[in-house]
Amino acid sequence: MENNKVNVQIYGQEFTIAGDIPKEEIIQHAARVDMKMHEIADGARSAGASTQNVAILAAVNIASEEAQTLKELDEVKSMNVQLEKDAQHYVQLWDESKKTYSEYKEETQAIVMQKDELMNQLRAKDEEIAMLRAAAEESKNQIQSGMEDVIREVEGKCRELENSFFDLQMENLQLKKELDKYKNTTGQF
Repeated sequence: MENNKVNVQIYGQEFTIAGDIPKEEIIQHAARVDMKMHEIADGARSAGASTQNVAILAAVNIASEEAQTLKELDEVKSMNVQLEKDAQHYVQLWDESKKTYSEYKEETQAIVMQKDELMNQLRAKDEEIAMLRAAAEESKNQIQSGMEDVIREVEGKCRELENSFFDLQMENLQLKKELDKYKNTTGQF
């Protein structure tokens, strides 16, 4: 950087100041010192302070202000570091939330797919049940129809047996009568 020279007036005296900072900044710093010296001089006039004493008090005040500014700057830097840590923490939380959301979304999709598959299986089972019920109803009707035929056949055989039994009883009665008649005629037995 080049060495900048500026003529400034501080507390009524002219000074040539050189520095590596831009001329505008040198002028601003000189104006600050001038203003601070006038503030102190206004307060110290009654005490009869010399220019040298005003300059020293101004330098002490400016140094105190600079120290306070540096302290505040350190606090701001510390807060900035904390804010950066907090921001990193929140970014990490955000990333974890996105990951959790992604996992939740995948799990939800898997559950939806499983539900759809189970619903399809349920529909298939319902259709199978309906077919089995229809087959059972048809089998029941066939069995009832076959049972009715068997019942009619059995009833027919029962009637035949009853008739045969009746015929046998009649024949038995007839034979008893004949036996009684024969006994009566022969007198034996």
